Amino acid sequence: MLFSSAFTAAALLAAQAAAHGAVTSYVIGGTTYPGYEGFSPSSGPKTIQRQWPDYNPTTSISDKKVMCNGGTSADLNASVAAGSKVRAVYKQWTHQQGPVMVWMYKCKGDFKSCDGSGVNWFKIDQEGMTAPPLSGNSWGTAKVYKNLYWESTIPKSLAAGNYLIRHELLALHQANAPQFYAECAQLIVTGSGTSVPSGAFLAKIPGYAAQSDPGVTVDTYGSKATTYTCPGPAVWTG
Repeated sequence: MLFSSAFTAAALLAAQAAAHGAVTSYVIGGTTYPGYEGFSPSSGPKTIQRQWPDYNPTTSISDKKVMCNGGTSADLNASVAAGSKVRAVYKQWTHQQGPVMVWMYKCKGDFKSCDGSGVNWFKIDQEGMTAPPLSGNSWGTAKVYKNLYWESTIPKSLAAGNYLIRHELLALHQANAPQFYAECAQLIVTGSGTSVPSGAFLAKIPGYAAQSDPGVTVDTYGSKATTYTCPGPAVWTG
């Protein structure tokens, strides 16, 4: 009986770990920056990624863990020229219904004091459902499932400075039970740009939408809706 219980617990843990995913590395300007790997990484190489405790999802949009999956600091940062691409790489991803949203946050000073607080987050990229039905695989997360990466362009006009970049996958495969997967990394944006978003492009995390938002709480198998709108503000392109 003890053996059976231990085996069952181990099997459940393995199944749980196999069901989720996280950003495990970044490719920026031809350089690969390792991130954290494994279901619950206790340590890893020095990295630009803010360390996360595990890749269990956050299930409440108001939970502070939704910001960077609990990550608060990183040892390194990566330089990226405005107008160039950032690729987030996933070792695994298993869900095909839900949007991908890529956010940035301009730090007021150095990274140690950059906590992501306030109404300063903005989107630079997103993809929700591109064709019905909701239960199909015409979603941003389905592309991550297929390719195991997501690539975005830093707006060319973005002002230089220290930024956090946040890759968020919102899994909607369970009816009215959203799962948020988000990781953050530290970037130094270079270039001659002078623009920063303002007004309706800015949001607070947590707090960019309500749990009841139709883009958050949706029954992808029971709903007859033929369109989908990603939660939060519109994408800022510069």
